[in-house]
Amino acid sequence: MSAPQPVSALSAGKDKWSSGDAYELWMARWSRLLASQFLDWLAVPPTSSWLDVCCGTGLVTSAIAERCRPSRVVGVDRTPPLIEFARRHRSAPRVSYELADAMALPFAEHSFDICVSGLGLNFIADPARALEEFRRVTRPGGVVAAYVWEYSGQIRFLREFWDAAIAVDPEAAAHDQGRRFPICTSQGLESAFDQAGLEDLAVRPLDITTRFESFDDYWQPFLHGQGSGPTYLAARDDAVRTAIRDRLRSSLPAAPDGSITLAARALAIRSTR
Repeated sequence: MSAPQPVSALSAGKDKWSSGDAYELWMARWSRLLASQFLDWLAVPPTSSWLDVCCGTGLVTSAIAERCRPSRVVGVDRTPPLIEFARRHRSAPRVSYELADAMALPFAEHSFDICVSGLGLNFIADPARALEEFRRVTRPGGVVAAYVWEYSGQIRFLREFWDAAIAVDPEAAAHDQGRRFPICTSQGLESAFDQAGLEDLAVRPLDITTRFESFDDYWQPFLHGQGSGPTYLAARDDAVRTAIRDRLRSSLPAAPDGSITLAARALAIRSTR
């Protein structure tokens, strides 16, 4: 299997993450559903020590604290506003949040029983280097695991957007995560974890249903400038944004009550250090 390509500086610049409030509007409701499935699948014993890398607003970190009875859980992220949001809204006993770069974790070898990352691995500039760090800080026999959106497959609320955007503006293809993140496939994840020296690899889908109350409920999060799609849209002029919106309004499968229901899939991987 070929190695997944690092995210280039140009590519990384297409993904703005700077506001906890905007992230909550954009992705939190779906992240919460995925985190529950992911943690149930891992079935890590109670009193384990956890590290959550690219913790963002602390959704996975807080889910670990609520569901897994950890001895401690540390969430790390390199974006100050997200860490500040997590500390303000998702603090709890045995939970802490720290500013840290996934490619240079500020912890000694073998500091944790399990290291995880939810929806963040593909946004790290060099995922291979980060996975080496995940392995370093995890004790021998511990667990390293992650999940990412399957951007090129069944994540319809994003695929519908990119398909409409590319039809209106061919330059949108350069921003499409399905084309930019080869690690977000079963083969890409397995290759990256294998090259990091991790063993006993297992991959499984995490399937959820994304339901929007109305077209506005679907469209409004795209206007807050957080993540690949919203970052792309913020850089377009009003005519392009309006054309994409109108195309989506006519193509999305709305129910008689105006609600829109779309399937979405993430891919989860677990391994042994």
